[in-house]
Amino acid sequence: MLNKEQIKEIIPQREPFLMIDEVEEYKPGESAIAYKEVKEEEWYFKGHFPGNPIMPGVLIAESLAQTGAVAILSLEENKGKNALFGGIDKMKFKKMVVPGDKLKLEVKIIKKKGPIGVGEAIATVEDKIVAKGELTFAVVE
Repeated sequence: MLNKEQIKEIIPQREPFLMIDEVEEYKPGESAIAYKEVKEEEWYFKGHFPGNPIMPGVLIAESLAQTGAVAILSLEENKGKNALFGGIDKMKFKKMVVPGDKLKLEVKIIKKKGPIGVGEAIATVEDKIVAKGELTFAVVE
């Protein structure tokens, strides 16, 4: 299990944009499973939406991307680098994520060629899929 400080040793994101709280397990270059406790005081709920807080889909995708980044940037040859979005494909949002939810984020690296790769990403709350798709990334200096 990795806590936030240990996650920060692998990926460059920082508060308020660090979107994962802990990593349950990871296999460098292969996969990662992380969690995000969705709290009522999250910065984005002030405007999305007042009186009806819903986690924006793009931030669910970002949480998944950061989870995938833990997998790819934990490889020895990628230490100190960054993983940037190259694309989001087949992403479907199936359920709202609201304060009090615990988001489980799972990413499996399914393709890799040089610095470019694709991760299969699934986000769930209480074993129900809330988002699923593929994230393309590029590892850069």
